[in-house]
Amino acid sequence: MRTGSVGGTLTPVLQTPTERRAPGDLLRRTLLAGGALLLLAGCGGGDDDTADRPAPATELTVELDAEGTGDVVTATLTCDPAGGDVADPRAACDQLAAVGVAGFAPVGSDVVCTQQFGGPQTATVTGTLDGEDVDATFSRTDGCEISRWDALSAVLQPAG
Repeated sequence: MRTGSVGGTLTPVLQTPTERRAPGDLLRRTLLAGGALLLLAGCGGGDDDTADRPAPATELTVELDAEGTGDVVTATLTCDPAGGDVADPRAACDQLAAVGVAGFAPVGSDVVCTQQFGGPQTATVTGTLDGEDVDATFSRTDGCEISRWDALSAVLQPAG
């Protein structure tokens, strides 16, 4: 019950049902408001906002045996920015963007490949492509392997 003043006299004023408050209402409302503020504060952007972070780096190591003799040349490749000691880092990064991690998948055992020899070259590529681990071997022993090699020819070609 509230009291009001009419002509200097205090008179009781009856509360409507919506004006009546349970004893814990103020505490409950305060806790709810505080919780909502904490949630909103947690949603704010800080210095470590993931939207401003660059995509995961691409860092690959290429080991190439150009003659099939075991004489291996090692090259590196990074993207964003393109760099390393492959012949053309920008072209290599463009090829990686086009084929993605799928370009490193081995040929399935149920795939029929033309029996043609493309040369004795072999290569192994290890590292990270857009945040995913890569560990693949390439050769030119049949049509399928030649196609895989050609799809990443700029990656598999060291400078020099």
